[in-house]
Formats: sequence, structure tokens, C-alpha cells
Amino acid sequence: MTTRLMLLDTASLYFRAYHGVPDKVRAPDGTPVNAVRGLLDFIARLVADHRPDALVACMDEDWRPAWRVALIPTYKAHRVAEEVADAPDTEEVPDTLTPQVPVIEAVLDAVGIRRLGAADHEADDVIGTLSHRATGPVDIVTGDRDLFQLVDDTRGVRVLYPVKGMANLAAFDEAALRERYGVDGPGYADLALLRGDPSDGLPGVAGIGEKTAATLLARFGDLAGVLAALDDPLAALTPTQRRRLTEAHDYLAVAPRVVRVVTDLPLPDRDPTLPRAPRDPETLAALNERWGLGGSLTRLLTALAARP
Repeated sequence: MTTRLMLLDTASLYFRAYHGVPDKVRAPDGTPVNAVRGLLDFIARLVADHRPDALVACMDEDWRPAWRVALIPTYKAHRVAEEVADAPDTEEVPDTLTPQVPVIEAVLDAVGIRRLGAADHEADDVIGTLSHRATGPVDIVTGDRDLFQLVDDTRGVRVLYPVKGMANLAAFDEAALRERYGVDGPGYADLALLRGDPSDGLPGVAGIGEKTAATLLARFGDLAGVLAALDDPLAALTPTQRRRLTEAHDYLAVAPRVVRVVTDLPLPDRDPTLPRAPRDPETLAALNERWGLGGSLTRLLTALAARP
């Protein structure tokens, strides 16, 4: 039987849940649990609507890896709340979200949903590695467009991208990517680094926006082709494009390693099959009582039990 694998970009999803569910959703002691309950409801809908056989909640062990920062110092710099020596920097996160993350992790563990991260790497890199390992279709669920680069029709890898909160998902396969951005999956990484991304602190090439980047990639194939065109005086580049690409030489030399997700991490081989019943019902019952997970947990357990 072909296994359908679902990979969650967990942090991007609980951030969206936090902002999409009112903070009046609270535990019995008054502690906000809007991100916890919002994420559980979202996973319940994913399981019910898309019927994955296996699911991994991919985690950021390091949301701003030092090796990426060494290449591009501005990488995610605007999100740093505190720089920490010999450890991941502290990310600027809403005060009422931070305490909810350990609760999310504990609930997922008790339910039996696999969580997986990798030292010195982001969840994107875990997703990239697991999607390349997969032998069946893969649904990547993320609110981060960076992962569009993993879309691959031949391997059945697509991205489910939340739009308008958490209620609606846009499915991105190669046709959808070409219609929206004019590139395929690997081409999206080249598009992103040429265009830049203020949300990640990527400067891009000055004066090269999304449309120009897509035009250059369509004309020359990929980033390597664009750079090769700089050495060809007959290549169809305007003088301004030549100048701007030349001025961005140092950035373009390192940006691919920063923007492209890692696909060969030595991750442990753990069974990601979704459970039909909680792995640790006693712990889950205690978490439910402590945090008042209510209908959100019930809906997730119902969706898991209803799997074929």
C-alpha cells in the first residue's frame, strides 16, 4: 500500500493558530491556550480532509542556524529578541504564545503524533529531508512560501498553504506554482533569492522584483544560467540588469545555500504512522484536565479514530 505522508511546519502553523483564535480561549486557570486548541483543531481537519497515513510535526531545533547567519548576517535578524552565545538566539515571540509551545509538544507526544527536529537546523530542513526520503505522495502543510521549492509532481510532493487564516488551504503543485510565480519547485528557490524576502532578512538583488526574477529564470533556465549570462556579452540582459547582478555577486554566491532547504539530514528512522487511539491516554487525560483542551482534543481524537 502506498503511504501518504503529511509533514507539518509546526511553528508556522501554531503562529497562525495563535493569531487566528481569540486569546479568550483559556485553560481553567485563565492561561491562554488559543494556539494549542487552534493547532489541534487544524490537525483534526487535516486528518479528516486529506487522510494521511503518516504525519510528522516538524520542529525548529534552531530557528536561525548560525551557519546560515554566517553566510547572510541579516538572515532573520529582525526577529531576534536576544542573542545567545553557543545556543540558538531567542526569537521574538508574543508573551502568551511562548508558554503554549511546551503544551503543544506534550499533547502531540501523548496523542502519538511524531515530532522531529534536527540540531542546528530549521523545520524546513527536516521537511526537505523527509520529503526526499518518502516513497509515496507527500503533503507539506506550511504558512511559509519557502517550502514551495519542494513541490515535485513526479514524486507527488505538494504544498498545502493556509489562506485567510486556517480555514482554507490552497494546494500548490507544479501547475499552480507556474500559474502564480512562473517557476517550478526548484525554480522557486532561485526566484526567492533573486527577489529577496524581507520576512527572512534576505536582501535579494536590488531592483530585481518577482516579475523580473521570473522573467530571467524563464529566459536562462535557473540561477546558474542567469549568472552564466553575465559572462556572455550577447546574452539578453539589459545594462541595468547586468550591473545589478554584478553588484550582487557576493550575495548570489552564498544565498543558494541559505535559501535552499537541506534534504540529506541524518534523521532517525522513526515510524510516523498516525495512531487511531492515544499513545499515552493517562498523560493525555491529565493534560486535558490541566489545560481545558475540550472539544479541540475530542475532534482530533475522533478524526484519528475514523481513519480507514
